[in-house]
Amino acid sequence: MRLLNQISGQARPFFTLGVVALAWLVVPAFVKRFARTALFEAQAPALVTAGKVRQLQEYWALRSRSVNELIAAGSDTATALAGYELGVARLEQVMDENRRYRELLNLRPLPGWRYQHAGVMTRDFSAWWQQLVIDKGSDYGIPLNAPVVSADGVVGRVTEVHAHTAVVALVGDPGVRLSVVVEGDLWPVSYTGGDNPAFGPARGTVEYLRSDLTMEAGGRGRRLLTSGKGGVFPAGLPVGLLTRVEPSADGIFQNGEVLLPSGLSTLDNVTVLVRDPAPAVPMLPAAGGSLP
Repeated sequence: MRLLNQISGQARPFFTLGVVALAWLVVPAFVKRFARTALFEAQAPALVTAGKVRQLQEYWALRSRSVNELIAAGSDTATALAGYELGVARLEQVMDENRRYRELLNLRPLPGWRYQHAGVMTRDFSAWWQQLVIDKGSDYGIPLNAPVVSADGVVGRVTEVHAHTAVVALVGDPGVRLSVVVEGDLWPVSYTGGDNPAFGPARGTVEYLRSDLTMEAGGRGRRLLTSGKGGVFPAGLPVGLLTRVEPSADGIFQNGEVLLPSGLSTLDNVTVLVRDPAPAVPMLPAAGGSLP
Protein backbone atom coordinates (compact mmCIF):
# COMPACT_ATOMS: atom_id res chain seq x y z
CA MET A 1 0.00 0.00 0.00
CA ARG A 2 2.85 2.38 0.85
CA LEU A 3 4.42 1.60 -2.53
CA LEU A 4 1.17 2.41 -4.33
CA ASN A 5 0.94 5.76 -2.57
CA GLN A 6 4.41 6.66 -3.81
CA ILE A 7 3.50 5.99 -7.44
CA SER A 8 2.18 8.97 -9.37
CA GLY A 9 -1.43 9.00 -10.53
CA GLN A 10 -0.48 8.60 -14.19
CA ALA A 11 1.73 5.57 -13.60
CA ARG A 12 -0.62 3.79 -11.21
CA PRO A 13 -2.82 2.15 -13.94
CA PHE A 14 0.28 0.75 -15.67
CA PHE A 15 1.62 -0.57 -12.37
CA THR A 16 -1.71 -2.24 -11.63
CA LEU A 17 -1.78 -3.77 -15.11
CA GLY A 18 1.73 -5.12 -14.64
CA VAL A 19 0.80 -6.69 -11.30
CA VAL A 20 -2.27 -8.34 -12.85
CA ALA A 21 -0.20 -9.64 -15.79
CA LEU A 22 2.43 -11.12 -13.47
CA ALA A 23 -0.27 -12.70 -11.31
CA TRP A 24 -1.87 -14.24 -14.43
CA LEU A 25 1.47 -15.79 -15.42
CA VAL A 26 1.75 -17.71 -12.16
CA VAL A 27 -1.90 -18.84 -12.10
CA PRO A 28 -2.18 -22.63 -12.68
CA ALA A 29 -3.19 -23.74 -16.17
CA PHE A 30 -6.46 -25.34 -15.03
CA VAL A 31 -7.54 -22.03 -13.49
CA LYS A 32 -6.87 -20.25 -16.80
CA ARG A 33 -8.89 -22.85 -18.70
CA PHE A 34 -11.76 -22.52 -16.21
CA ALA A 35 -11.71 -18.71 -16.50
CA ARG A 36 -11.72 -18.85 -20.31
CA THR A 37 -14.57 -21.36 -20.37
CA ALA A 38 -16.56 -19.31 -17.86
CA LEU A 39 -16.05 -16.19 -19.99
CA PHE A 40 -17.33 -17.94 -23.12
CA GLU A 41 -20.36 -19.33 -21.30
CA ALA A 42 -21.16 -15.92 -19.82
CA GLN A 43 -20.94 -14.31 -23.27
CA ALA A 44 -22.96 -17.01 -25.03
CA PRO A 45 -26.48 -15.60 -24.30
CA ALA A 46 -25.47 -12.12 -25.49
CA LEU A 47 -23.82 -13.47 -28.64
CA VAL A 48 -26.81 -15.67 -29.48
CA THR A 49 -29.17 -12.72 -28.94
CA ALA A 50 -27.04 -10.53 -31.22
CA GLY A 51 -27.20 -13.26 -33.88
CA LYS A 52 -30.99 -13.44 -33.61
CA VAL A 53 -31.25 -9.67 -33.93
CA ARG A 54 -29.08 -9.78 -37.06
CA GLN A 55 -31.31 -12.48 -38.56
CA LEU A 56 -34.37 -10.37 -37.76
CA GLN A 57 -32.80 -7.38 -39.51
CA GLU A 58 -32.09 -9.51 -42.58
CA TYR A 59 -35.68 -10.78 -42.52
CA TRP A 60 -37.16 -7.28 -42.56
CA ALA A 61 -34.65 -6.22 -45.21
CA LEU A 62 -35.95 -9.05 -47.40
CA ARG A 63 -39.55 -8.08 -46.66
CA SER A 64 -38.80 -4.65 -48.13
CA ARG A 65 -37.88 -6.14 -51.52
CA SER A 66 -40.23 -5.59 -54.45
CA VAL A 67 -42.37 -8.38 -55.89
CA ASN A 68 -40.33 -8.46 -59.11
CA GLU A 69 -37.09 -8.95 -57.13
CA LEU A 70 -38.67 -11.82 -55.18
CA ILE A 71 -39.91 -13.46 -58.40
CA ALA A 72 -36.41 -13.22 -59.93
CA ALA A 73 -34.85 -14.65 -56.78
CA GLY A 74 -37.37 -17.49 -56.76
CA SER A 75 -36.55 -18.28 -60.41
CA ASP A 76 -32.81 -18.40 -59.63
CA THR A 77 -33.47 -20.63 -56.64
CA ALA A 78 -35.57 -23.04 -58.74
CA THR A 79 -32.78 -23.26 -61.32
CA ALA A 80 -30.17 -23.97 -58.66
CA LEU A 81 -32.46 -26.54 -57.00
CA ALA A 82 -32.89 -28.40 -60.29
CA GLY A 83 -29.10 -28.60 -60.66
CA TYR A 84 -28.71 -29.87 -57.09
CA GLU A 85 -31.39 -32.52 -57.64
CA LEU A 86 -29.50 -33.80 -60.67
CA GLY A 87 -26.29 -33.84 -58.65
CA VAL A 88 -27.98 -35.77 -55.84
CA ALA A 89 -29.28 -38.38 -58.31
CA ARG A 90 -25.79 -38.88 -59.74
CA LEU A 91 -24.33 -39.05 -56.22
CA GLU A 92 -26.79 -41.77 -55.23
CA GLN A 93 -25.75 -43.82 -58.28
CA VAL A 94 -22.09 -43.47 -57.35
CA MET A 95 -22.85 -44.45 -53.75
CA ASP A 96 -24.71 -47.58 -54.88
CA GLU A 97 -21.85 -48.61 -57.17
CA ASN A 98 -19.29 -47.96 -54.45
CA ARG A 99 -21.31 -50.01 -51.96
CA ARG A 100 -21.57 -52.95 -54.37
CA TYR A 101 -17.84 -52.89 -55.13
CA ARG A 102 -16.94 -52.81 -51.46
CA GLU A 103 -19.26 -55.75 -50.77
CA LEU A 104 -17.65 -57.74 -53.61
CA LEU A 105 -14.21 -57.02 -52.15
CA ASN A 106 -15.35 -57.75 -48.58
CA LEU A 107 -14.28 -54.29 -47.42
CA ARG A 108 -15.69 -52.69 -44.29
CA PRO A 109 -17.98 -49.68 -44.82
CA LEU A 110 -16.23 -46.33 -44.55
CA PRO A 111 -17.23 -44.11 -41.60
CA GLY A 112 -19.78 -41.47 -42.49
CA TRP A 113 -20.43 -37.91 -41.45
CA ARG A 114 -23.26 -36.21 -39.63
CA TYR A 115 -23.92 -32.60 -40.64
CA GLN A 116 -24.48 -30.08 -37.84
CA HIS A 117 -25.43 -26.64 -39.15
CA ALA A 118 -24.45 -23.63 -37.05
CA GLY A 119 -24.72 -19.86 -37.18
CA VAL A 120 -21.73 -17.52 -37.00
CA MET A 121 -21.96 -15.29 -33.92
CA THR A 122 -18.69 -13.34 -34.09
CA ARG A 123 -15.68 -13.07 -36.40
CA ASP A 124 -12.11 -12.06 -35.63
CA PHE A 125 -9.92 -11.22 -38.64
CA SER A 126 -7.21 -9.36 -36.75
CA ALA A 127 -3.53 -9.82 -37.46
CA TRP A 128 -3.32 -12.22 -34.50
CA TRP A 129 -6.37 -14.41 -35.02
CA GLN A 130 -8.37 -15.76 -37.93
CA GLN A 131 -11.35 -17.36 -36.23
CA LEU A 132 -15.12 -17.59 -35.86
CA VAL A 133 -17.37 -18.30 -32.89
CA ILE A 134 -20.41 -20.44 -33.76
CA ASP A 135 -23.62 -20.99 -31.81
CA LYS A 136 -23.26 -24.77 -31.37
CA GLY A 137 -21.08 -26.60 -28.87
CA SER A 138 -20.82 -29.82 -26.89
CA ASP A 139 -24.56 -29.79 -26.21
CA TYR A 140 -25.01 -30.49 -29.94
CA GLY A 141 -22.29 -33.12 -30.10
CA ILE A 142 -19.61 -30.85 -31.60
CA PRO A 143 -16.19 -32.50 -31.00
CA LEU A 144 -12.77 -30.90 -30.88
CA ASN A 145 -10.93 -30.70 -34.25
CA ALA A 146 -14.14 -31.30 -36.22
CA PRO A 147 -13.91 -30.00 -39.81
CA VAL A 148 -16.08 -26.99 -40.69
CA VAL A 149 -17.26 -26.35 -44.26
CA SER A 150 -19.51 -24.09 -46.30
CA ALA A 151 -20.82 -23.99 -49.86
CA ASP A 152 -17.39 -22.74 -51.00
CA GLY A 153 -15.50 -25.62 -49.37
CA VAL A 154 -13.25 -25.74 -46.31
CA VAL A 155 -13.84 -23.09 -43.65
CA GLY A 156 -11.56 -24.40 -40.89
CA ARG A 157 -11.58 -26.72 -37.89
CA VAL A 158 -12.95 -26.53 -34.35
CA THR A 159 -10.23 -25.56 -31.87
CA GLU A 160 -12.30 -24.95 -28.72
CA VAL A 161 -15.60 -26.48 -27.63
CA HIS A 162 -17.88 -25.09 -24.92
CA ALA A 163 -21.41 -26.04 -23.92
CA HIS A 164 -23.23 -23.59 -26.20
CA THR A 165 -20.46 -22.23 -28.43
CA ALA A 166 -17.34 -23.35 -30.29
CA VAL A 167 -14.31 -21.55 -31.73
CA VAL A 168 -13.34 -22.29 -35.34
CA ALA A 169 -9.84 -21.55 -36.62
CA LEU A 170 -10.22 -20.47 -40.24
CA VAL A 171 -8.30 -22.07 -43.08
CA GLY A 172 -6.40 -18.78 -43.41
CA ASP A 173 -5.01 -19.01 -39.86
CA PRO A 174 -1.24 -19.73 -39.79
CA GLY A 175 -1.88 -22.49 -37.25
CA VAL A 176 -4.08 -24.52 -39.62
CA ARG A 177 -2.36 -27.20 -41.72
CA LEU A 178 -4.03 -29.50 -44.24
CA SER A 179 -3.04 -32.28 -46.59
CA VAL A 180 -4.25 -31.23 -50.04
CA VAL A 181 -3.88 -32.17 -53.71
CA VAL A 182 -3.95 -30.12 -56.88
CA GLU A 183 -7.09 -30.98 -58.84
CA GLY A 184 -6.27 -33.68 -61.38
CA ASP A 185 -3.12 -34.75 -59.51
CA LEU A 186 -2.76 -37.40 -56.77
CA TRP A 187 0.47 -36.00 -55.27
CA PRO A 188 -0.33 -34.88 -51.66
CA VAL A 189 1.15 -31.55 -50.55
CA SER A 190 1.12 -29.57 -47.32
CA TYR A 191 -1.08 -26.46 -47.01
CA THR A 192 -0.57 -23.82 -44.29
CA GLY A 193 -2.57 -20.66 -43.57
CA GLY A 194 -0.82 -17.34 -44.16
CA ASP A 195 -0.16 -14.18 -42.16
CA ASN A 196 -3.21 -12.41 -43.53
CA PRO A 197 -4.05 -8.74 -42.92
CA ALA A 198 -7.34 -7.74 -41.32
CA PHE A 199 -8.57 -6.34 -44.64
CA GLY A 200 -7.76 -7.91 -47.96
CA PRO A 201 -7.94 -11.31 -49.66
CA ALA A 202 -7.03 -14.29 -47.48
CA ARG A 203 -4.14 -16.43 -48.67
CA GLY A 204 -2.17 -19.51 -47.72
CA THR A 205 0.87 -21.42 -48.90
CA VAL A 206 1.64 -24.96 -50.05
CA GLU A 207 4.89 -26.90 -49.88
CA TYR A 208 6.33 -29.99 -51.57
CA LEU A 209 4.68 -29.48 -54.95
CA ARG A 210 6.15 -31.62 -57.72
CA SER A 211 8.95 -29.87 -59.58
CA ASP A 212 7.25 -30.51 -62.94
CA LEU A 213 3.90 -28.99 -61.91
CA THR A 214 3.09 -26.05 -64.19
CA MET A 215 0.54 -23.26 -64.22
CA GLU A 216 -1.54 -22.27 -67.23
CA ALA A 217 -0.46 -18.96 -68.69
CA GLY A 218 -3.14 -16.34 -68.07
CA GLY A 219 -5.34 -18.80 -66.16
CA ARG A 220 -7.11 -18.15 -62.86
CA GLY A 221 -5.14 -20.87 -61.14
CA ARG A 222 -5.54 -24.53 -60.24
CA ARG A 223 -7.95 -25.70 -57.59
CA LEU A 224 -6.70 -27.29 -54.38
CA LEU A 225 -8.79 -30.07 -52.80
CA THR A 226 -8.45 -31.88 -49.49
CA SER A 227 -6.63 -35.19 -49.93
CA GLY A 228 -8.50 -37.09 -47.21
CA LYS A 229 -5.20 -37.90 -45.50
CA GLY A 230 -4.56 -36.69 -41.98
CA GLY A 231 -7.83 -37.95 -40.49
CA VAL A 232 -9.62 -34.59 -40.18
CA PHE A 233 -11.16 -33.58 -43.52
CA PRO A 234 -12.81 -35.92 -46.02
CA ALA A 235 -11.33 -35.96 -49.52
CA GLY A 236 -12.45 -33.71 -52.35
CA LEU A 237 -13.37 -30.49 -50.52
CA PRO A 238 -12.26 -27.26 -52.24
CA VAL A 239 -9.67 -25.24 -50.31
CA GLY A 240 -8.66 -22.45 -52.69
CA LEU A 241 -6.85 -21.60 -55.92
CA LEU A 242 -3.16 -22.24 -56.47
CA THR A 243 -2.18 -18.96 -58.17
CA ARG A 244 1.63 -19.03 -58.22
CA VAL A 245 4.47 -21.55 -57.86
CA GLU A 246 8.21 -21.12 -57.41
CA PRO A 247 11.15 -23.46 -56.73
CA SER A 248 11.80 -24.25 -53.07
CA ALA A 249 15.12 -23.50 -51.40
CA ASP A 250 16.37 -27.06 -51.91
CA GLY A 251 15.40 -27.05 -55.60
CA ILE A 252 13.74 -30.47 -55.32
CA PHE A 253 10.16 -29.33 -54.87
CA GLN A 254 8.11 -26.19 -55.48
CA ASN A 255 6.24 -23.90 -53.13
CA GLY A 256 3.02 -22.14 -54.05
CA GLU A 257 0.65 -19.34 -53.07
CA VAL A 258 -3.03 -20.08 -52.50
CA LEU A 259 -5.92 -17.63 -52.85
CA LEU A 260 -8.75 -18.53 -50.48
CA PRO A 261 -12.48 -17.97 -51.17
CA SER A 262 -13.64 -14.40 -50.57
CA GLY A 263 -16.77 -15.74 -48.86
CA LEU A 264 -14.74 -16.55 -45.72
CA SER A 265 -15.16 -12.95 -44.56
CA THR A 266 -18.94 -12.89 -45.01
CA LEU A 267 -20.06 -16.23 -43.58
CA ASP A 268 -23.32 -16.27 -41.64
CA ASN A 269 -23.80 -20.05 -41.49
CA VAL A 270 -21.44 -23.02 -41.59
CA THR A 271 -21.67 -26.80 -41.35
CA VAL A 272 -19.69 -28.89 -38.86
CA LEU A 273 -18.86 -32.44 -39.99
CA VAL A 274 -19.16 -34.94 -37.16
CA ARG A 275 -17.98 -38.53 -37.50
CA ASP A 276 -20.86 -41.00 -37.81
CA PRO A 277 -20.54 -44.81 -37.80
CA ALA A 278 -23.10 -45.02 -40.61
CA PRO A 279 -21.84 -45.63 -44.19
CA ALA A 280 -20.02 -42.65 -45.60
CA VAL A 281 -21.56 -40.01 -47.83
CA PRO A 282 -18.94 -38.97 -50.43
CA MET A 283 -17.97 -35.31 -50.30
CA LEU A 284 -17.84 -34.07 -53.90
CA PRO A 285 -16.05 -30.81 -54.76
CA ALA A 286 -18.34 -27.88 -55.41
CA ALA A 287 -18.91 -26.88 -59.02
CA GLY A 288 -18.07 -23.25 -58.33
CA GLY A 289 -17.42 -20.83 -55.50
CA SER A 290 -16.93 -17.20 -54.56
CA LEU A 291 -13.25 -17.07 -55.43
CA PRO A 292 -12.35 -13.66 -56.78
